[in-house]
Amino acid sequence: MLSIQTKTFSELTTNELYSLLALRSEVFVVEQDCVYQDVDGKDYKALHCLGFKNNTLVAYTRIFKPGDYFKEASIGRVVVSKSERQHKYGYDIMEASIEAIKHNFNERVIKLSAQVYLKKFYNNLGFKVVGEEYLEDGIPHIEMIKN
Repeated sequence: MLSIQTKTFSELTTNELYSLLALRSEVFVVEQDCVYQDVDGKDYKALHCLGFKNNTLVAYTRIFKPGDYFKEASIGRVVVSKSERQHKYGYDIMEASIEAIKHNFNERVIKLSAQVYLKKFYNNLGFKVVGEEYLEDGIPHIEMIKN
């Protein structure tokens, strides 16, 4: 069972910030063998959805209000530690993120830039493909919208 908290950048403790950056790096840079600038200056504007299991960060997303990333509200940097994926925590952290957008921004339309191999995962959460596939940091992506 995950304990999920949503925080602004300034509410994050230094330990939480370190943990979320380490988790993002572990998956997006090392596991996916993708050299890219994860610390992109956008974390200051985001809400951070943190999923803890036994006080260890194992799932994470960052959330933006409309206009801060896309025209629509958005969810990005969706990540679950490789050792915890069998528990389906991706669904838990995404459902909490969708609720956080409704609660904090009173928005229902959500856009994301999904890695293509996760299309079915996002379909299961109500997201639909819009547009064509494109490469982002060498990885095939697709834009998806939930209304």
